[in-house]
Amino acid sequence: MNVPEKQNDELAHRGFVNSSLPKAIRPITDNPVKSISEDYEKSLETGTAEKQPRPRARRGNDRSKNAKWVESLKTSDVNRLWSELHRIVSHHPLVRASRNAGLLIEEGSGANYTDLTQELFVQLLSKNRFEHYLETEMTDYEIEREISQIELTNLLTAELRKRHPESYRLARRISTLIQSSTQFKRFDTSGINNEPHRRLADRIYGLSEWSDKKSRRGSHDVEQRVQFISVRLRDTRMVGCTGDSQVVISNPDLEDLIVSVLDAVDSPVDVRTLRSLVMSRLPVMDIYLVPLDGDASDSDNNSYEPVDKRDTPEEGLLRRESEQEAANSVDQFLNNLNEAVKDKVKQYNRILGVLWHCYLSAEHSTQLEVAASLGVSDSLVSDYRRRIEQELRALAFTEVEEAKQFEMALRRRVKSLMVPGEILNRPKQGFGVFALSGMQVNTKMSGEDNAEVVLESTWVPTHGN
Repeated sequence: MNVPEKQNDELAHRGFVNSSLPKAIRPITDNPVKSISEDYEKSLETGTAEKQPRPRARRGNDRSKNAKWVESLKTSDVNRLWSELHRIVSHHPLVRASRNAGLLIEEGSGANYTDLTQELFVQLLSKNRFEHYLETEMTDYEIEREISQIELTNLLTAELRKRHPESYRLARRISTLIQSSTQFKRFDTSGINNEPHRRLADRIYGLSEWSDKKSRRGSHDVEQRVQFISVRLRDTRMVGCTGDSQVVISNPDLEDLIVSVLDAVDSPVDVRTLRSLVMSRLPVMDIYLVPLDGDASDSDNNSYEPVDKRDTPEEGLLRRESEQEAANSVDQFLNNLNEAVKDKVKQYNRILGVLWHCYLSAEHSTQLEVAASLGVSDSLVSDYRRRIEQELRALAFTEVEEAKQFEMALRRRVKSLMVPGEILNRPKQGFGVFALSGMQVNTKMSGEDNAEVVLESTWVPTHGN
């Protein structure tokens, strides 16, 4: 069926007919039954045809020409828009290469690029790109090209960077090095300007010292040879704008590793294979956070429940009872110490000082230092320690947790009862105010946390003034 010239010009204006293509593959409007290879056969007879490979039609190219983006946007045909986006995602070379390499994993076993298509659709909606296409009066071809070459590529690279951060950075560094370093050169170029364009992953590189006619080895032989190279140690220096990424390997060491890999395989390889071989000799850690709960689209229905380290109601009740018992034991213990010194204030303050500095303080002072700080003899400190240990042995604890609770409660109580004179005379200590009248006291002391302690009511000893 002939295409009218006016409609053909409109298609050419919208980008569906490429005027730069050879005449043999342009739409024919003069003769509906004319062979599309007639001009090419005539040129072969006259010897004027150039020996160039005929362009190979890409799969999905016909559907891209029939895509009605503007019409679908004007009519708000969401289903058709989603189908066209799914077509673009399914036939995008970077998507297919990433999926074949195992870099993209769909959530469900029956999904076929649906997750990535949905993300692309939501992103275009959130950025108001559909409205922009209509406001700027973009053609169907321009919309298709922008979504495929810009929006989808940016989305895919961001997804790869999120799922495989270190592999993504190392792959880019390897690609940059083999293109910029003088130790490597391409083996798939003849130096002619009109040669077909190759994607970077399909280009073949090797050592610059090799001959241009060096033969290539099979993939299995290449993988076996690279196993003789030892895995490099990981460089744990932190880099990046936020300082949360590790170097893994420096650029000079990475370049040496690429040279070692090419020496081992003794064959030019394509960039995709070279990156895989080099990263197999590096301790790469791609950390990607995933939800622990199962997904509804997951066919295995695997669900994971994190360990709850909080106390159960029973454990919480037992802990509070233990703390209460420990607090009661502290009161009884201090009463016993008070009776051991016959209810004398001066002796009681001294034995509290020995208890704090020799058993509870984080500084772990020697007995001579404690005697000097308290202004008493070493023998008196020894006598007080004997009395304290006697009272400690009299405590009947059946569980280790009870003893820990007692120790923490005793430390808090003695810390609040320390005499200020001992604290001021002690080097590297704070200051405090102690009262026996039960009034509010503000105390700042040096302990494990060196924090300010505010006591609502101080404990009043049972001895007299």
